[in-house]
Amino acid sequence: MEIPYIFTPRKDTGMVNSKIAIWLFLASEVMLFGGFFSSYVYLRLGADYPWPERALPVLPGLINTFVLIFSSVTVVFAWAALKLRKWHMFQLFMSITIVCAAIFMGLKGIEYNVKWHHQAIRLSDYTILEGHLGYDEKAIKADGKKHEADVIHVNAEKLTFSTVRFHKPWVEEMLRQAKANNAKIALAEELLIEGQAIAAGTELSVELLEEIKKNHLDSRANNADVRTDALRAEWATAKAKVENVGKKGWELAPNINIDPAKIEKLLKIETSSVTFAVTPATNLWFKHRDIKEGAAQSRLRDDTAIIGKLEDSPVVLHNLDAIDFRHVVMKAEEKGIDPVVAIENTWLIKNSEEAREAWEWNKAQTAKLEKELLEKYGLDEHNQPKRVPTLTERYRIGWKDFVSKADGVDKGKADIHTSEEFMGPNYELRAEHHTFPHLSVPRELVFLSGKFTPAWNTYYAIYFTMTFLHGLHVIGGAIVLGYYLFRGKKMYQSNPEWLANRVEVGGLFWHFVDLVWIFLFPILYLM
Repeated sequence: MEIPYIFTPRKDTGMVNSKIAIWLFLASEVMLFGGFFSSYVYLRLGADYPWPERALPVLPGLINTFVLIFSSVTVVFAWAALKLRKWHMFQLFMSITIVCAAIFMGLKGIEYNVKWHHQAIRLSDYTILEGHLGYDEKAIKADGKKHEADVIHVNAEKLTFSTVRFHKPWVEEMLRQAKANNAKIALAEELLIEGQAIAAGTELSVELLEEIKKNHLDSRANNADVRTDALRAEWATAKAKVENVGKKGWELAPNINIDPAKIEKLLKIETSSVTFAVTPATNLWFKHRDIKEGAAQSRLRDDTAIIGKLEDSPVVLHNLDAIDFRHVVMKAEEKGIDPVVAIENTWLIKNSEEAREAWEWNKAQTAKLEKELLEKYGLDEHNQPKRVPTLTERYRIGWKDFVSKADGVDKGKADIHTSEEFMGPNYELRAEHHTFPHLSVPRELVFLSGKFTPAWNTYYAIYFTMTFLHGLHVIGGAIVLGYYLFRGKKMYQSNPEWLANRVEVGGLFWHFVDLVWIFLFPILYLM
């Protein structure tokens, strides 16, 4: 049986089946992205922290906008070429469309890579620092490998592992670090497993922990069965004693307890945790997200307790390329404190001469901007300036501002290389003028530290979610259009109108992808 309306349009709708299907699909896509955009607006308006403004590089986003618009034109030309029965012209325009998709994803990949390698730190006084991490000298000395200076050091004396939750890679890493420091991690006390003794001094290994874990789980299962059987026996005895109370009276029987003496011989020892001594006490380091540090005892996310003194573990920014005081200002205004006073009492301004110089330069630039705006726009009916610098202009010093300061020019007039518009500041290029200061931040002052990933804040969580989902649509659309290009010759020879209908449907989806980006670009990059 032949399916109708594959090639010829329906009389009632004027469309073939595939076009009706794509419009229904696009309606669901509108609901999906409409929900995302609405959520973004809602979260931005209700944010309890300064929302990032123009935090993304505009140039690659602008190029991507024109790339997608151009690809929407070429996909229409490809469809028109099929209607005119010009196969080679179709190949040309469809190839350009797919190349445009590759350019878009390439620029997006560069943008993602820059974010994943850019560090941000929020101090306990709400100052935000951005830059590039240096390397931790202690970690390099321990194993000869480069590790970013955002790790926690503990002079470990003992390690207590949860036998159920221990994380194998972390155990192996601790063993590797101990070996590099000529230290030994060994069982602190004798341990009984299935009636056999494991002597104190037995060295730690993943296999040993696995054996202890298996014994613990077997013992726990056995003890649960023993206690359940004993409890059933107690309930049976209680029921027999109160049979005359009534049909349900035995359920109210008091004092249903298990006599420990009856089941003592049937119970097995449960080893929920096991302690190993580190001799001599040695330095172990951990990623800051994996450990909750304490003065005498720290704890990993797998419940491993590290007994030992917490050592100095500063976060070292090899290049500080942005300072954001907007959150400091927000908190100061909530308390009725003058914003400038609050900023000048932060740890950064008090302890970094270069940061203090940058702040004084920014204040002078803000005053100059205020004067320019006043001269250009004048005063309103209340004798107030019609235009004033934004909070971002007043209280955020970005990497381009550091470049302007180093080059001795006004804010916004720095000579920025085109590559820096894509990849961020070129630290090597700017090192000659000492553009970006180095900074060591004490660990106790660090409230939050991380890359510009979804974990950093709500803005980046939304940015990565929406752009990643859009990128999947670009890849999916490119795959379908590529299929028509590379596998459509046979279909074209047998029924060119059928291929033209399919390309038209693919083009409608591609136009939708372009339309979504036209919304994404301004709200994420320009606002």
